[in-house]
Amino acid sequence: MKRLDFSPFSIMVRGQLVTFARPAVMGILNITPDSFYDGGRYRDAVTMLAQARKLLADGADILDVGAASSRPGAELPPPEVEAQRLDEAVRLIRSELPEAIISVDTCYSIPARTAIEAGADIVNDISGGQFDEQMFQTVADMQVPYILMHNRGLPGVMQQMTGYDDIVGDLTRFFSQRLDNLYRLGVKDIWIDPGFGFAKTVEENYELLHRLDELTSLFREPLLTALSRKSMIYKRLDTTPDEALTGTVALDAIALEKGSRLLRVHDPKPAVETIRLLFD
Repeated sequence: MKRLDFSPFSIMVRGQLVTFARPAVMGILNITPDSFYDGGRYRDAVTMLAQARKLLADGADILDVGAASSRPGAELPPPEVEAQRLDEAVRLIRSELPEAIISVDTCYSIPARTAIEAGADIVNDISGGQFDEQMFQTVADMQVPYILMHNRGLPGVMQQMTGYDDIVGDLTRFFSQRLDNLYRLGVKDIWIDPGFGFAKTVEENYELLHRLDELTSLFREPLLTALSRKSMIYKRLDTTPDEALTGTVALDAIALEKGSRLLRVHDPKPAVETIRLLFD
């Protein structure tokens, strides 16, 4: 099998340039009580640190810490509550794992700023700056990398906001407009995320997956895909999130072949092995 080509990419992390010579793996660390797959498992210092260490040992390049469930139908906690959760988690991880690259999964500026001040390195925003008008300015002020995800609405209503004339065309317009705003504010490191499972039906998710190469050909920003154990897998297979790892690996392989440069996953080891098979 011919190995896939890959163009290295870099970000600034705490004043140091970090270069990824192969697709990067982001390990998910949910500290929420109600995430769709692992909610409630990692809510105290012992279990949180144990999982952070496991994710890194299994090959994660980045830890993505989330303190608010964004599954369809969820209600987001108040920003102050989310900020307190992230502050405690990030300080703990930074003190015990000082070399780790930490991303925080939040769509509000108060938790984002709090987490960065506590030691986080990246802001991962499922709203693409739409839920908090101060988010873009906050990221610019803090001078941290930013993950810009496509979405149409809050988790409680987003699955009522599906339907696209041309899904790739709609995402292209969304990213173009918001990237322009971010660059005008001085944000330098930006990754884009098409937002699988957010305001998209199962069929729309698969159309988007198979047309990812259209997006990767249009944008110079590295593209992140987050497919891990999502309903587009377990609904199609008539199973559960617990049994959706094989499907995740299969779809991650497609995403990598279509140009994805980062995988956000619950299970880093299979993702790293998939990358090795395709790129080494």
